Amino acid sequence: MFKFVQHFHKNLFSKSNLTHHKSLLLLAWPMILSNITVPLLGLVDTAVIGHLDNSFYLAGVAIGSMVISLIFWLSGFLRMSTTGLAAHAFGAQDKLEQMAVLKKGLILSFGFSIFLLCLQPLITYILQNHITASNEALEQAQIYFSIRILSAPAALANLVLLGWMLGMQYAKGPFYLLLVANITNIVLDVILVVWLDFAVAGAAWASVASDYISLIFGLMIVTKLLNKHGLSWSKTFIQPLTHIQETLSLNRDIFIRSLFLQICFAFITYYGGRLGDNVLAANAILLNFLLLVSFALDGVAYAVEAKVGEAKGQQNLKQLKLWVNISLFWGVLFSILYSLGFAVFGDELIALLTDIPEVIATAQNYVIWSVLLPMIAVFCFIFDGVFIGLTRAKDMRNAMIVSSIFGFFGVFLLLESWGNHALWAAMSSFMLLRGLTLIKRYHDLKRTGQLI
Repeated sequence: MFKFVQHFHKNLFSKSNLTHHKSLLLLAWPMILSNITVPLLGLVDTAVIGHLDNSFYLAGVAIGSMVISLIFWLSGFLRMSTTGLAAHAFGAQDKLEQMAVLKKGLILSFGFSIFLLCLQPLITYILQNHITASNEALEQAQIYFSIRILSAPAALANLVLLGWMLGMQYAKGPFYLLLVANITNIVLDVILVVWLDFAVAGAAWASVASDYISLIFGLMIVTKLLNKHGLSWSKTFIQPLTHIQETLSLNRDIFIRSLFLQICFAFITYYGGRLGDNVLAANAILLNFLLLVSFALDGVAYAVEAKVGEAKGQQNLKQLKLWVNISLFWGVLFSILYSLGFAVFGDELIALLTDIPEVIATAQNYVIWSVLLPMIAVFCFIFDGVFIGLTRAKDMRNAMIVSSIFGFFGVFLLLESWGNHALWAAMSSFMLLRGLTLIKRYHDLKRTGQLI
């Protein structure tokens, strides 16, 4: 065992591979920093709306933004598929395909955004008739949603631009794009809600405007990147329509995978509500801990998507395996640091997020799961990135379905008598099984020579 570790360390940290570590971190750090701006925006939204004279304004924005977040989060397949396909084309130095991936992604994003806009009456009906809240809160939620959904074409196009820039190994682009979007949103929040007193409608219009402003900014960045790589928007428009069925299948499988993931997280909130307001509030705090973990692990995962995709495009199996090992090293390191941080400062972090004694006491009863989860979940984060880079969305989909049915709901039903501990045990086993199934599939592909 000692010889294996020594051999692993020697190969992973050889002088020639130190540049690979640096290259991965240069891709990961901008995404980690941009991830941190997202909850900052949420805090500002909460602050400006929370200072209006009635609580139903804040409740309405919470409901409306939850629906919008779910819709746009499920649209994340556009970002993932674009990253993987662009990375392949980048590795193969196929300029026509690099352009084709970008245009196909934008065409798909526009088509899907029109579909979402057509669904607006149905979603509004569900909002009004199947969400439990006061009439005033539901009215504000409807106002927020009806305005916010107008940003769908820009928000979904931004996902494609972000994914394409990552695939082209330009991590600063997504960082600038998200930074502009969030800063613009914050500034417009203050102007429209605080100064002009547009209330919930102001918060919604601020988000819509920031999405379109960031789209214009993103197109400027991408155009500059196109010129750098000798590409142009004027390339033939027929090229993006080739292999469209493959792209649609890839996006379909990632969408199904994301849907099952969201169902598991939604069940945490749904069942936690049945256990009482204190448990619901405590779980919300602990889910924020998991969000903190995702800042670093998603950053590494985004980087490995691009690096593995590039290696596959180059047909370089040795490089592909090296990127997987390097990303695992950094992912495990970050997860250990998070676990240690939650173990030492967990109670203090809970107290920062709430000052309600009952909620603090409840959250402290379950904080042990936050200590364990980073080390349990690290492998599913990293291997999600690996499989996106390989564009093997069907394997991701299958792993997610199995993990959801058996790892989450199966474990929850077995341990339901444990109450809220059953929920967190189910989430932990779900994350663990996702990682294990993807690891097994990766080694099966490696053994049978199907990675490249």
